[in-house]
Amino acid sequence: QVQLVESGGGLVQPGGSLRLSCVASGSDFRLYTMGWYRQAPGKQRELIARVTSSGITNYDEPVKGRFTISRDNAKSTVALQMTSLKPEDTAVYYCNSAPAAVFNWGKGTLVTVSS
Repeated sequence: QVQLVESGGGLVQPGGSLRLSCVASGSDFRLYTMGWYRQAPGKQRELIARVTSSGITNYDEPVKGRFTISRDNAKSTVALQMTSLKPEDTAVYYCNSAPAAVFNWGKGTLVTVSS
């Protein structure tokens, strides 16, 4: 079973950037399409970006052109580079397999976009 640990969140001003990282333990990582999800206060968790095992990416419309997902199969990591951040990007961010999240959820990392 893959264990997931997210990091890199924090407080950032509107228009700023952050880079999130997810480290996965377990040998199955490279077999799965991986995604970044987020859960804003009072809302359901949603999938916002995904990357296949071969590196093909897909983005949800609200983050398209601003966020970039990538992975390193050798290091079992998935990253999310976020730019031009908006207050509505404020959420707890998680990684998991996609589009079906089959692994146990990590604790996530909180991103707060505020001036």
